[in-house]
Amino acid sequence: MSRIAAILLAAGESRRMGSCNKLGLVVGGEPMLTRSARVLVASRVAQVVVVLGHEAELAASLVADLPVATTVNPDYREGQMTSVHHGLAALEGSFDGVLIALADQPRLEPEDVDHLIDAFDERQGRSILVPTYDGRRGNPILLDWQHRDAILAGERNLGCRRLIERRPEEVLAVPMANDHVVVDLDTPADLQRIEERRT
Repeated sequence: MSRIAAILLAAGESRRMGSCNKLGLVVGGEPMLTRSARVLVASRVAQVVVVLGHEAELAASLVADLPVATTVNPDYREGQMTSVHHGLAALEGSFDGVLIALADQPRLEPEDVDHLIDAFDERQGRSILVPTYDGRRGNPILLDWQHRDAILAGERNLGCRRLIERRPEEVLAVPMANDHVVVDLDTPADLQRIEERRT
């Protein structure tokens, strides 16, 4: 079985959410960031690094009771890829793959993550796994460990999307049974829709 690490990206400014930090919004009874980290901890992932930035102290408090490592990206305003770089550099040990997860996916469950890791176990030479639902690409994505060194050695703008575009022959689309991987929380309207689905 593959040994997988995860980077949870939680450094952004939540500008589209207005004045509040969406990571602290309560979704299904717990703060969004707490839930996102708990999902990864409950999955087959062996190590979780949460990358903080905007309102780092608040974000750190939301995961303080979970077995995760945290690191602060001082360059978070320069874009999400700086947080990917920062998280990759913070991982300790060697793994078979690394999961790049977003902190604003309120419907993601441990079973969804494990389904992606199961597909990684059977990847047959593919090194970039992307979950899909109804033809749409989603998150998190799962990269073979070899890509960690390539990303860290390259420019900061060598993002995951560009990696997928450059190496289509290495991409394995992983069909998912539900829409959890394509639902995210960006605006107050998103939050309202998500809460309505829960009732």
